[in-house]
Amino acid sequence: MNETSESARTEAQQSDGEDTAAVIGQDGRQLGARAIRTRTKLLECTQELLTERQARDVSVVEIARRAGTSPATFYQYFADIEEATLELASAAAEEVPAILEPLGADWNGPQGLGAARTVVDAFVRHWDQHHAVLLFRNVAAEQGDRRFQKVRIRAMHPVLQELAKKIESSHAGEQGVVMNPVAAAAALAAILERLAAYHQELEVLGVSREQLVETCARILHQIVTGRIAA
Repeated sequence: MNETSESARTEAQQSDGEDTAAVIGQDGRQLGARAIRTRTKLLECTQELLTERQARDVSVVEIARRAGTSPATFYQYFADIEEATLELASAAAEEVPAILEPLGADWNGPQGLGAARTVVDAFVRHWDQHHAVLLFRNVAAEQGDRRFQKVRIRAMHPVLQELAKKIESSHAGEQGVVMNPVAAAAALAAILERLAAYHQELEVLGVSREQLVETCARILHQIVTGRIAA
């Protein structure tokens, strides 16, 4: 079973009588511990079903049935499937800063390529874990849904920010035409996201996951440092 957010897991672990995070239902009232567990179960089942089939084929009835409850109960917590998926996408966005921690290492030394490889591998794993939700997020964002646009920006902004800082630091003092750090970071982030999202399709062309990670890591390392790793 795919994981939902850390907050959702924490909420699910709360027992009756204990303090719980302020989670609000559709009626505007704060949910109790039992209601939070039901809500968390509905989120888990939504993610499972999105993983198993196309989003257009997932229904509230099916989510509720898998969660052992009713469609009416689902609507106590979420206005629709999109709102439940938005919650899952928001939870996934919370994981991104931890994925980027290796960017803090010195990439100019022999350990630099290893750090780049760690970033790429973690990013691909993140997409593997949340693939259906993140794909739903991106499609909805590209179709103009501002809710999903905001969540996508919140997820990708740390990637752009950290990569841009790394590029600017590595290329400081260079003379002549120098790449714009933000533009370069945006290009690298697009490569990361696209390859992470569709690496399974590349396997049909004979590209293994390991090869994709290694190739992407070398591209990342070369653009950030301006040097080709041995």
